[in-house]
Amino acid sequence: MLTKRIIPCLDVMNGMTVKGINFINIKEVGDPVELGALYAEQGADELVFLDITASHEGRKTFVHLVKRIARHLNIPFTVGGGIGHLDDIEALLSAGADKVSINSAALRDPNLIDQIALHFGSQFVVVAIDAHEQEGKWTAYINGGRISTDKELFSWAKEAEDRGAGEILFTSMNHDGTKNGFACEATARLSYELQIPVIASGGAGSMDHFAEVFIKGKADAGLAASIFHFREITVPQLKKYLKGFGIPVRL
Repeated sequence: MLTKRIIPCLDVMNGMTVKGINFINIKEVGDPVELGALYAEQGADELVFLDITASHEGRKTFVHLVKRIARHLNIPFTVGGGIGHLDDIEALLSAGADKVSINSAALRDPNLIDQIALHFGSQFVVVAIDAHEQEGKWTAYINGGRISTDKELFSWAKEAEDRGAGEILFTSMNHDGTKNGFACEATARLSYELQIPVIASGGAGSMDHFAEVFIKGKADAGLAASIFHFREITVPQLKKYLKGFGIPVRL
């Protein structure tokens, strides 16, 4: 059985790690270089870096910051934000990224997924989907959750897989930052309908929530930010807890 992955996330704005609730009320929480090194030392399985305002501001991801973070890592490193061309990906991979996460650019031009998969391989392509649920319908958003699209979560995830995505990073905007638990039903449906791994994001507030998203939500990985940043739980504590539930994790 494949081990379940624990992935801390660095949402970065103006060079600092930040966190909000439901994609608003953003506050600074620490230096991304220091936090990345800490999580690698604690035994996180991967690290995700998202430049959360790059797409909205129409600029590239801070490559120099990616390079500084990567120097302190010995775990897979996924980078996203402001990626729109193959040249952007080349620069990030050269800076130390192992995978790239694309969201807004993929929704604007789905062919970008095909191009990245063809040039770099599907294993490098994580398609992130920020989705909001209203009246039973999950709608994908772009520009850091600011603009809605006509894409529905499940059909868009399947299209992304068909185009060559290697993983789906699903963030529930309804749950983000609330610490009330992940969107387990939607995550389970994604896991059932797709053949590629699904990373669940948005809502982690306790170790129970991780157990729930792995057991009930069938997620391949659980991503969280504030509970790690504010030292509410540590990666080793979480993994030991999950092991007690019989959930396979890398200790």
